[in-house]
Amino acid sequence: MFDFGFSEMVIVAIVGLIVLGPERLPKVAKQAGQWLGKLQRYVADVKSDINRQMELDELRKLQSEVTGAAQNLEATLKSTISETQSQFDSIAADLDGTKAGASEPATDWDKVYAQRRLRERIHDRRIEREKELGHKRPKRRHH
Repeated sequence: MFDFGFSEMVIVAIVGLIVLGPERLPKVAKQAGQWLGKLQRYVADVKSDINRQMELDELRKLQSEVTGAAQNLEATLKSTISETQSQFDSIAADLDGTKAGASEPATDWDKVYAQRRLRERIHDRRIEREKELGHKRPKRRHH
């Protein structure tokens, strides 16, 4: 803080000894030391306040940047959602038009029964395989 050399401090001590005398010099030196300590603490407090304020300013800038980015992202998402919704609506309208104009195809019951038999065979084979491996399976309820 203050840049005093040794020679300057010796000169101040000699002048203080001459002016104040040997009885009052220790009290005055103690008081000066206390004032100097208070001054150093005050300067340190001011420095820390300035640093905190600078950090707060940086955080506020960062917060505004993040808020701006979030708002941009929100706007982009809203536009994407509205575009996607309009595409879904147009596809749904196309499908509704197709369903209204077309008749349903006749069900091929032979294919349905063949698929059902295939599923049952796969299921039976899975149960046999689990029995071979020693797995227990809960009983299946048929509805």
